[in-house]
Amino acid sequence: MSASRPLLPAYDYLVLGAGSGGCVVARRLVERTSARVLLIEAGDSTFGVEEIQDPARWVPLAKTKWDWGYDYTPTERVLGRTIPIPRGRGLGGSSAINATMWYRGAPADYDAWGLDGWSFAECLPYFRRSEDWEGGADAFRGAGGPLRIERSADLHPVARALIDAAVEIGVPQIADPNGASHEGAALAHFNMTGGRRWSSAQGYLRPVWDALGLTVLTGSLCVELAIENGQCRGVRHLVDGALRETRAEAGVVLALGAIDTPRLLTLSGVGDPDDLKRLGLPVRIAASGVGKNLQDHPLLRAVNVRAKRPLGPLRGNGGGSMVNWRSDPGLARPDVHAFPIQGRSAVPRLLESYDLDGDLFAIGTGLMRSQSVGHVRVREGKPRGALDIQPNFLAEPADLEALVRALQQVMDMLETRAFSDWFDGFAAPRRRLSHSEAIEFVRESCSTFFHCAGTAKMGHDANAVCDPRLRVYGVERLSLADASAMPILPSCNTHAPVTMIAERAADFLTGAA
Repeated sequence: MSASRPLLPAYDYLVLGAGSGGCVVARRLVERTSARVLLIEAGDSTFGVEEIQDPARWVPLAKTKWDWGYDYTPTERVLGRTIPIPRGRGLGGSSAINATMWYRGAPADYDAWGLDGWSFAECLPYFRRSEDWEGGADAFRGAGGPLRIERSADLHPVARALIDAAVEIGVPQIADPNGASHEGAALAHFNMTGGRRWSSAQGYLRPVWDALGLTVLTGSLCVELAIENGQCRGVRHLVDGALRETRAEAGVVLALGAIDTPRLLTLSGVGDPDDLKRLGLPVRIAASGVGKNLQDHPLLRAVNVRAKRPLGPLRGNGGGSMVNWRSDPGLARPDVHAFPIQGRSAVPRLLESYDLDGDLFAIGTGLMRSQSVGHVRVREGKPRGALDIQPNFLAEPADLEALVRALQQVMDMLETRAFSDWFDGFAAPRRRLSHSEAIEFVRESCSTFFHCAGTAKMGHDANAVCDPRLRVYGVERLSLADASAMPILPSCNTHAPVTMIAERAADFLTGAA
């Protein structure tokens, strides 16, 4: 345990989780109000940790002390494989271990939520507020905000080739995938500055670290909300291994992410009554939607090809560009996404089945409008007990067919003139595939973008857990500020929309909205 200043028995606000949501809320509360704020994080400080600061080293951070170590429950649809689901454990949360992508998806994604106050036009000012975009402010982009956003200053030729290849097969090139339209091929946008990671902890938290109203506590696991007479009065958490209760005079903000927010709600007696009874937990608030509606983007990892020469040292995060297109021309919006990988990339099954030695590069592709929906189910009614985390990847036939088309279209790109200086034949798969073979490859290579969301969604229906002002139904003084609140997962990485949600949560708490 480490605290930035001595702990008090009570604060005005408790913010649980110092990730993409919690860092935002803590920052805005202390800079706008005189409130005493305690930010509680189970992991350690990430400041100055070289493997975190270097964006080229993000992939090996999975299954280390910086990752919660979660896995998706295997199904026959992915051939019984276990799929890891990395989640950041430390200041900055997943923004400290992710691929540093800053990407909002399509404006229509937010309009589709159908909630008052959450259209894209109403969300846009919060996206802009958070940004320090290298290109400067315009109608869609912000400058001077906490999160630095830059393009690659040293683009790898393979990343450039992906953009040119997409254009060859009829996908437009666009200047800004965070602008009016995200459809097309573009340079990727990263939370980096000078080639170094710029996490939420770096951008939002560090500038207010010494603020009188803020206390940051690391190494402290939250185990139960203190709910009394329909109000959240505090949290019980571990401090140096001992259970401690800290009180909240004004409110508690849950920002533990799409897995641990529903877990803590359940352990606190807020959830589906049948689930709570099965676990031997009291039913304090009946909330049938807790843990339901899990959504994620399935990723094929990956189409590996042989390179005509060595690729050289990794540049940036190992990518550099991106493509969004429609797997079927009849679709209203892009549904698939691809990105370059400066080296091989494969799930264990592919490593066992294919020869992936030598000079290789890869293209990852995945579905950004998956229709399959799953759940997070608590299996044991105790802190850090077992979970059933099930995204139901490929449960919907339409998802499987879209990924088959995306696979074939990526192979089309690799056979264009744009890749002629680099492409030296397919490695995994070894050749073009029939439809049935492509289905098998999708099943054996399906992984995750780790964009889990939706498990405590906002809305007005029977399964909504919070209202459009992010207040948990049935529990006063408890609100959400993380990906669990998304009713529908946008067609993008989750860091940017979570930041936007947390900016809005701060406005709700401080009366600015």
